[in-house]
Amino acid sequence: MFLDCPSDWKEFFHKLYSAEKFKKLSHEINALYDEMVCYPAKEQLLNAFFQCPFVGLKVVIIGQDPYHGTHQAHGLSFSVPIGIAHPPSLKNIFIELSNDLDCAYPISGDLSLWANQGVLLLNAALSVRAGEAGSHLKYWDSFTKSIVQGLNNDKRPIIFVLWGNFAQKYERFITEDHHRVLKSGHPSPLSANRGYWFGNKHFSQVNNILEQRSEKPINWLI
Repeated sequence: MFLDCPSDWKEFFHKLYSAEKFKKLSHEINALYDEMVCYPAKEQLLNAFFQCPFVGLKVVIIGQDPYHGTHQAHGLSFSVPIGIAHPPSLKNIFIELSNDLDCAYPISGDLSLWANQGVLLLNAALSVRAGEAGSHLKYWDSFTKSIVQGLNNDKRPIIFVLWGNFAQKYERFITEDHHRVLKSGHPSPLSANRGYWFGNKHFSQVNNILEQRSEKPINWLI
């Protein structure tokens, strides 16, 4: 599985994770896919890294695990392929985006354009069993912690966007005097309807930070 990782991420991966650990994780994930229906398709497990070049990385948005419904997951946190109905969390993300930037609600739920501009849409677990949220989290835990810690040690400043309590568990691995952390409630209806999501203005905040650093802002419009 990791033999086909994006070339510009390969050195980063192998600084963090031994060949033996990669082999063990690949064996575990392959076995899970052989036993039951899992998402996304195996060839899309590393899609977040393929879509976001390592050299251009500016922002990391951490989700929990992929959508567990048919045809929804494609390897990018919170994203769905073109033509797939927007899940509730994504709807709330787009409502906040529209309010924050005073723009139209997006038609497509595919967030690849964000990733292509340097937004790593990273799920804590890169896979999930069909219909069972959180079912693969324990298998990916060490890998994801290593990714966050490795990015924290990167010389360039990165903006980490942590939506909800689960994502905020990774804050302890981030050095905030070098990087920036933006936090809010999760965009799920349960959190958003209780006042923990809407109004966070994270899209404009990210761009303000990038502009202060003389970096090109993200075009969030899809």
